[in-house]
Amino acid sequence: MIGTRWTGAILRALFTGQCRYAQIKAAIPGMSDTMLAQRLRELRRDGLVERHVLPTTPVQVEYRLTRKGQDLEPVLDAIIAWSHTWVPLPGGDRETDADRTV
Repeated sequence: MIGTRWTGAILRALFTGQCRYAQIKAAIPGMSDTMLAQRLRELRRDGLVERHVLPTTPVQVEYRLTRKGQDLEPVLDAIIAWSHTWVPLPGGDRETDADRTV
C-alpha cells in the first residue's frame, strides 16, 4: 500500500493537514497531476484516504486520512528516521555505521 512511488509523500502532506488537491500537489515538487490523481484513487481504494466533495460554488474537494491512514503516521516516521541514518543523500559525505570498517 505505501511502497509505490509518491505514496509516502502524499501521506506526509495529508498528515500535516494539507487536504485540498492543489495543497497536496504544491507540497510535492515534481509530481504530475496524473500521478497525484492516480495515487489518490489508489489510497482511497485501499481505505487510507477519504474524498469529500464540499457543496460550494465552485465545487471543492478535500482529501482526509481515514483512521487506517492516520495509523500509518508512526510507521512513516520510523521509515524516515531509518532513512536519515542509513540512506545517504546524493552528493552527501555522511558516513554511516555500514560504511565503517571494524
